[in-house]
Amino acid sequence: MLPEFLGEFRAPLERYKLDYVKILATPVPAGESLPLLQSKFLGQPFLPVGTPHPHDEKGQPMLLLAQLNFAEIPALAGFPTTGILQFFASPTEWYDTEDYKVLYHAATDAEPQTDFSFLTSALYEDSPIYKEHALAFSLATEYGGAEDCRFDMAFGDKDYYEYQATLAKAQQEELDDYCNNSGHRLGGYAYFTQGDPREHEPNGQTDVQLLQIDTDEEIMFGDAGLAHLFISPAALANKQFDQAYFYWDCC
Repeated sequence: MLPEFLGEFRAPLERYKLDYVKILATPVPAGESLPLLQSKFLGQPFLPVGTPHPHDEKGQPMLLLAQLNFAEIPALAGFPTTGILQFFASPTEWYDTEDYKVLYHAATDAEPQTDFSFLTSALYEDSPIYKEHALAFSLATEYGGAEDCRFDMAFGDKDYYEYQATLAKAQQEELDDYCNNSGHRLGGYAYFTQGDPREHEPNGQTDVQLLQIDTDEEIMFGDAGLAHLFISPAALANKQFDQAYFYWDCC
């Protein structure tokens, strides 16, 4: 709901309206694992027989950090409605934004691989996601993102932070809450602890956030950081997910 003091900015804020999908991540009890096709953080991937499991530059099997089955996710404009998207990272150098893999499986009825005995417990010791998580999804709407370079709205003759400085403390907190984009999500505005990397890329300022994974009780990227996958609108439209890129930052 729009805070009352922002009423004068209702019309311009409408121009920044974005739908996104909230992700609720729930750790799986010890000793249990989720079905191969199910959306998850960590766990075993759906890989059709004949599809090589990704390996990092050291030759180590990569870890599945996120799997998104779009058949389980509310329809989001521009995103697929079927197929499975996967984000793999190195077990020891997960922080290396050059050593990762994004896969998309358009068909999910192929015979899956079932032998993952090579994914030993030692590979998970440095993982930023500590436990396998089941994911639940809900569609939501937002109207801005204080840290997202695509949100460049002027509040009168002031930018976001200049305007915020003119408000009483309670209103400053309301504005922060209204434009807070933390949490696990697909699409929508992105939240950062350091800054938006797309802002400095000539052709990157319209890139879409595919996925945001935030710090949680059993998840920690660096010091209370966040991980993101971004992709150009054209690559997203053409399902060219190999063009998605990984970025993370922390406090």
